[in-house]
Amino acid sequence: MRILVIEDDPNLNKQIKTSLEDSGYSVDFAVDGEEGHFLGDTEPYDAVILDLGLPKVDGITVLERWRKEKKNFPVLILTARNQWSDKVSGFDAGADDYVTKPFQMEELLARLRALIRRSAGHATSDIECGPLKIDTKSNKVFLNGTKLKLTSHEYKIIEYFLHHQDKVISRTELVEHIYDQDFDRDSNTIEVFIGRLRKKMGMNLIKTERGHGYRLSLDQE
Repeated sequence: MRILVIEDDPNLNKQIKTSLEDSGYSVDFAVDGEEGHFLGDTEPYDAVILDLGLPKVDGITVLERWRKEKKNFPVLILTARNQWSDKVSGFDAGADDYVTKPFQMEELLARLRALIRRSAGHATSDIECGPLKIDTKSNKVFLNGTKLKLTSHEYKIIEYFLHHQDKVISRTELVEHIYDQDFDRDSNTIEVFIGRLRKKMGMNLIKTERGHGYRLSLDQE
């Protein structure tokens, strides 16, 4: 999953980015509203963490612009403001959740996981597809109850598939959602990862849709 963090405090920005990467996310970041709006407008993200008190363009304005531009990724706002009116303004602008500074990183991560799974239509942290299950709290994948040994990129791919079951996903989409902006992206490596996952799972859960991409499904057709 690919996350955008927009926070002007360099220390907090670094802390959030490090925690997200340690939790298996690919992360891009911006330090002002102008850059943040541009990234959200031009890159595909699974969720955005947005500070309200930003230089150049404030967070509420950034969020309002995205929603007018039909950007529907979930947004978690960060605010140092305790007034209920600021929180209401954030929700009215299109936010999905908020965290008030200072906060515990574990809470931020839990709220982010909840936003991502709800946006994909899942109610719990355990997501299943037949014998395959992912525990998004611990970043573990199980096949018939046995934990699979996966590399970080293999995990990111199977996580994305499990959040989007029965959807045909192109190689380009996978590349855009498992790598951050600065990574040297190569869509050809996706085929290698898919091949490894199929061998480790020992079954054809990942179907090839010729000319279109891949699909995670129990459908045997």
